[in-house]
Amino acid sequence: MAYVGSNSPASDILGNNPRYFYALRRTDDGTLYLIRTDMIVDNSDSIEINAPGAGADDYVDFAVGNDFFEGRDVFHNLVYPNLKYEQMRWDDKSVYYYMNANGELVARIGQSYAYTGSDNV
Repeated sequence: MAYVGSNSPASDILGNNPRYFYALRRTDDGTLYLIRTDMIVDNSDSIEINAPGAGADDYVDFAVGNDFFEGRDVFHNLVYPNLKYEQMRWDDKSVYYYMNANGELVARIGQSYAYTGSDNV
């Protein structure tokens, strides 16, 4: 299994690689999940890349700093059955994603968003 995260100092983790890790997954019922971690601030967090299962079904080419967008084939079937995230991206920019009151996915660069009690999403 591959994991993102470590208790190592940030320079040991990142070297010259981007600081932020973003990953996207979709469930069979169509629910979309997007995760984001800051490898310097959240360096004790870990994200499991492959679910437990047969090693032949794992994605084994994971590397810090390398993006991956090929989690499904042209027929929308999973390419690696154990892979939890169909797309993974590293970036130097801090991007916050949220749903606005109109149900639209919005990305803010470098500016966080906190949901309030009036958010209807």
